[in-house]
Amino acid sequence: MPKVGVIGSLVWDLIHGRDPLAPPTEEWGGIAYALGGLDASLPPDWQIVPLIKVGRDLAPQAAELLRGLTRLAPGARCVEVPAPNNRVVLHYQSAERRCERMSGGVPGWTWLELGPMVMDLDAIYLNFISGFELTLGTAQALRQGFHGPIYADLHSLFLGMHHDGIRVLQPLADPAAWFGCFDVVQLNEDEMHQLSPDPLSLSAQALGAGTSLLVVTLGPKGAAYVAAPGFDGWGSGVTLSEAKGAFPDAWPLRLAQGDAKASTGQPVRTALIPAPTIDTLDPTGCGDVFGAAACARLLAGARVEPALAHATRLAARNAGLRGAGGLGRHLRGELLVP
Repeated sequence: MPKVGVIGSLVWDLIHGRDPLAPPTEEWGGIAYALGGLDASLPPDWQIVPLIKVGRDLAPQAAELLRGLTRLAPGARCVEVPAPNNRVVLHYQSAERRCERMSGGVPGWTWLELGPMVMDLDAIYLNFISGFELTLGTAQALRQGFHGPIYADLHSLFLGMHHDGIRVLQPLADPAAWFGCFDVVQLNEDEMHQLSPDPLSLSAQALGAGTSLLVVTLGPKGAAYVAAPGFDGWGSGVTLSEAKGAFPDAWPLRLAQGDAKASTGQPVRTALIPAPTIDTLDPTGCGDVFGAAACARLLAGARVEPALAHATRLAARNAGLRGAGGLGRHLRGELLVP
């Protein structure tokens, strides 16, 4: 059976202000939301292989969380490390704005550790939950050593950390090198603005580095994407090297709906995928569910726009459930929320 490896961090969240009338809530967060999105969206013949390190203090609880996944590969488990697990205190200022403070000591992966673990995988979903999962050197080694598709949500690569653990937005050093490691790259609107005030030049940089698809999540507005010439999903047959050859680094991309062209003369596709209108109960993890669901549908052979439309629907459905417990069942419509 084909397998997708999941790289990210399980985080124990303490959430303030999600419901102004309720006390703070403690629960699993981080990659737990993406695992739920994959579990709900992968084709029946695909299996999930977690490439996730977890602190010894929360290893039993992490194992229990994994047991709730229906697509988990037999025998798959987290890698226990002798360090305290990552924990995050979240203070919601609004449905879309929050302050984070992180503690814990789970280390990232080296290529010597990761290399043997990806050899029998067919695809990789990578979410920078802590921002420390991989260094740039390890990501480049992964790109060189693994030849399947890689979907990456860059997320916390854009978060620095003060001495007290408070996370703050910061620009990403050498973004072109990071883009060159992944077939599909996901950012949110704030992260996009950390890279460039001009979305058009950012798209040119990403596709010029070799990314086939750049996705920017826009909260309740949905998601926008830019696809390299000829790329319409992982069934379209466009390789990373072909996509990179279509976009020399100096090529000035003009993104007007439907009329932008690469140096090959082929059109660049771009569109806004609107999100369903919902009453948000809990916005935590919506971007993670979106990316995991999009990745899963691309692996199923879906074209870009249907995959992203599915992802917006599942992200909206995630906002109707508090926490990641039972998330896969909820996203599949099996768990009724009062």
